[in-house]
Amino acid sequence: MSVGRCGYRVSRATTIASMNVPNALATTRIVLTPVVMALVLFRSRIDNAYAIAALVFFIAALTDFADGYLARRWQITSTLGAFLDSVADKILMTGSILVLVEVDRAWSWAAFVLIGREFLVMGLRGVAALSQAKVPPSFWGKLKTNLQFLAIGLALIRGNTKLGLMFLDEWVLSAAVIATIASGWDYFRHSGVVLRPD
Repeated sequence: MSVGRCGYRVSRATTIASMNVPNALATTRIVLTPVVMALVLFRSRIDNAYAIAALVFFIAALTDFADGYLARRWQITSTLGAFLDSVADKILMTGSILVLVEVDRAWSWAAFVLIGREFLVMGLRGVAALSQAKVPPSFWGKLKTNLQFLAIGLALIRGNTKLGLMFLDEWVLSAAVIATIASGWDYFRHSGVVLRPD
């Protein structure tokens, strides 16, 4: 009997631990966002501030892929996990792109498109939830996230050499804007039916 109870405790502890790891990774993205912003804003007081900010940002971005992978591998879901995963990458992207606009390393109109799309899709998901409908992730959604993170990371380590008319990060950001628009269109094309009147 004691062995059975012990086995149950170990299994339960393992399950709780596995559930906490993806949540901790998502929380890490949220916590590291103001760190990236502070490094950029106080760059004049910190040696190699942009390089450090880029390193912190890429670590935060990697947690986005890690928590999703672990959640799928361990087949675990939770309300808190779903909430954290849905907002953490958006907070990281929003905070990072806004601080880049502040230091003239990103376009304000591009930031508007990126952030605006998140509000629109968030609203769509909210309405879908009221109708007990699901808005599944799409290829375009994953692509836009990857391009957004890559553009932000490259902007943080931007050099002095342009590729034609723009810096490399600006080319990638342009692609991210296109993928962001395509992603929003794809979501509303497949799930916009929930907005139609009965």
